[in-house]
Amino acid sequence: MNPSIQIREVTLDDAVTVAQHRAAMFLEMGQATRGIMPALRSQTLEYLQQAIPRRDYVGWLACLEDEPSRVVAGAGAQVRRVLPFPARRPDGSTRVAWGAQAMIINVYTQPAYRRRGIARRLIEEAIAWAHAVEMESLVLHATPHGGSLYELGFIATAEMVYGGDLSHY
Repeated sequence: MNPSIQIREVTLDDAVTVAQHRAAMFLEMGQATRGIMPALRSQTLEYLQQAIPRRDYVGWLACLEDEPSRVVAGAGAQVRRVLPFPARRPDGSTRVAWGAQAMIINVYTQPAYRRRGIARRLIEEAIAWAHAVEMESLVLHATPHGGSLYELGFIATAEMVYGGDLSHY
């Protein structure tokens, strides 16, 4: 049986769940160790407690329709202002965008609920939100496992990530 899923927006009460999803995501991707999990959850929670009320973080949770308190997946968007940039319109012309950008982050589905299209529904929700609030740029960093999400209109770019040590510790 495939339970029905409902999608709802994240509230401040969901900050702990979002922090847990984020930590689990990085652990599964091999980018975090169990040793840093408590600090990652704690610092994420601290950030979210400020960012959710300011709408610097907007997110969505997938819950079981017959058990709404059971969250099985989530995704979020970190909202930021970037420098104005040239933006190509669908007709091929270019305009100057003022810099409203959101980065889709924290896409995580509990293992027992994967391969059911839930992450796709969450990304579709994020895209609909970005249209509704007139976001000018929407960025997604997908893992190889999430590559099918690119089919929703995302394109690969030449972005690179610095691999050196920038820590102050």
